[in-house]
Amino acid sequence: MEYSILILILPLLGFLTLGLAGTRLKGKTAGYVGTALLALAALTAYCTAAQYFNLPRIDGIRPSLRPFNWEWMRFTEHLHIDLGILLDPISVMMLVVITTVSLMVHIYSLGYMEGERGFQRYYAFLGLFTFSMSGLVVATNIFQMYIFWELVGVSSYLLIGFYYTKPEAVAASKKAFIVTRFADLFFLIGILLVSYFTRTFDFGLLCSGDSALFASAMGKTFMGAAVLSWATALIFIGAAGKSAMFPLHIWLPDAMEGPTPVSALIHAATMVVAGVFLVARLFPVYYFFTPEVLHGIAYIAAFTALYAAIVACVQTDIKRVLAFSTISQIGFMLVALGVSGMNGHEGTGYMAAMFHLFTHAMFKALLFLGAGAIIHTVHSNEMSRMGGLRKAMPLTHITFLAACLALAGIPPFSGFFSKDEILSAVFAFSPWMGAGMTFIAALTAFYMFRLYYNIFWGKPAEHEHPLHEAPASMTSPLLFLALISLVAGFLPFGKFVSSNGLEYIIHLDVRIAVGSVVIAIAAIFAARSLYRNGTSAVPDKMAGFFGVFHKAAKNRFYIDEIYQFITHKIIFRCISRPLAWFDRHIIDGFLNGLACITGKGSLAFRWMQTGNLQSYALLMIGGCLLLLFWVLFL
Repeated sequence: MEYSILILILPLLGFLTLGLAGTRLKGKTAGYVGTALLALAALTAYCTAAQYFNLPRIDGIRPSLRPFNWEWMRFTEHLHIDLGILLDPISVMMLVVITTVSLMVHIYSLGYMEGERGFQRYYAFLGLFTFSMSGLVVATNIFQMYIFWELVGVSSYLLIGFYYTKPEAVAASKKAFIVTRFADLFFLIGILLVSYFTRTFDFGLLCSGDSALFASAMGKTFMGAAVLSWATALIFIGAAGKSAMFPLHIWLPDAMEGPTPVSALIHAATMVVAGVFLVARLFPVYYFFTPEVLHGIAYIAAFTALYAAIVACVQTDIKRVLAFSTISQIGFMLVALGVSGMNGHEGTGYMAAMFHLFTHAMFKALLFLGAGAIIHTVHSNEMSRMGGLRKAMPLTHITFLAACLALAGIPPFSGFFSKDEILSAVFAFSPWMGAGMTFIAALTAFYMFRLYYNIFWGKPAEHEHPLHEAPASMTSPLLFLALISLVAGFLPFGKFVSSNGLEYIIHLDVRIAVGSVVIAIAAIFAARSLYRNGTSAVPDKMAGFFGVFHKAAKNRFYIDEIYQFITHKIIFRCISRPLAWFDRHIIDGFLNGLACITGKGSLAFRWMQTGNLQSYALLMIGGCLLLLFWVLFL
């Protein structure tokens, strides 16, 4: 399966080609080149997946293959950094997700980005991102993952700030870059701690379950916890930054300033699940050696899911609703991992997290691309500028509805199956947490159909131009993703991806499934009664009833303002400004003083350097006599 390296090479080739020669290509040629290369990469990913999942099992477990591995740096006999490709169930699944969504975004952008300045640059950046994300998921070791992790950050910075003439886009790109780099610092420290004690970066060794490998890190403690627990917690901070977990979530809603197809690719389907993938990749380490950290991940993710769902219920910008929905759904995936075990029914959590990652990528990408088609027609992100669009945009309406039903967990759409498995795992871990996650699922159904009815029903807003359906280049990806969202739930996913490498047969828990569907339908009918007619009287009364809480939720509970206060009022004013004064006046003053003393000293002794040979001889003889006097008489 050596050909799998083409999955990385083709997007990289597209980036280099369009980055260096893209401006010389006329019209949509750059888009066609980038799309063709990505289509080949996607085809290669599908062939890789088909061949891999047809390989014979070893002792009932799917093998881990390394068709390509090159030693880059060697530090000791055992500690070295390799660059290679690791093919196992979750990496192969992620390659399919990344290339599929990226291909749909490439095709969709041919219509959405037509006529935009920087069209070639846009497709070059898409290629760089796809290459970086693919390299991240096939990394054979944690340091290679970190390299591609940072490349993903760079490419997302470029795509978020694509409209570099807009101050909001520039601010959003910087915010995303700074917040994720801050989290990545902790990720790097965690990597260094793990590698220092285990003497390896290799995933094969780290995830082998060998307790002797971690004995040293487990035997040493710091502030009452094992060093290994600190290391895995620090690694999770890096994952939380990339996956926008509370309180490192603040960058994701603002990242919607980038083009809408970028939101579908980066902030709905691929980049934000990198943190989920990281925890899944190191899952044996968390489960066997630091289960307390794994459970902590579950509680943090559950709180994040609740927080984001509440905020999504009151947002008016359709892309921000979807952004907070993404944060909430990533929370669902991490909760499933946090409550999971390696064997028995508890193993549902791991499989369910990966299943939901797969299904969510498809219908959330569909939602963002559908939102892009709406924005492309209405020229606004605000729901107040929409309404009654189902007649003007029938294809977008049907596909958007399918995605809403999938996210709400209504059968037979794929979100129902993956959500049910997550709830089953959570109820097995804690009935109280299971009830809480069911409530969050109900909020999900409510805010998605609040969005749906505000856009496609009610009284149409007045527009200066006639409304129309998006072109075929934009609607064809919508139809494809809607079809996947409809049938993906019937895939025997547990046979391909499970926590112990064995087959896991998905069994619906009838009580949980029926209960969650009934609650979701009730939430949908609540949204229908409030928003279907497009009148604001009842919603306004509800806003008045909730009062301060509604206002706080609409302002994201002022988390951004708290960050602004801490950074500007405390860090910048109370720490950075005094340090800057100390640097300018004390450090620079001391160095300037040394330079001044040196200059004046050189002037004082300048008379000794006359260029006269006789003067130098006289000084030398005088010096020798002084030394002789010192030795003989002192």
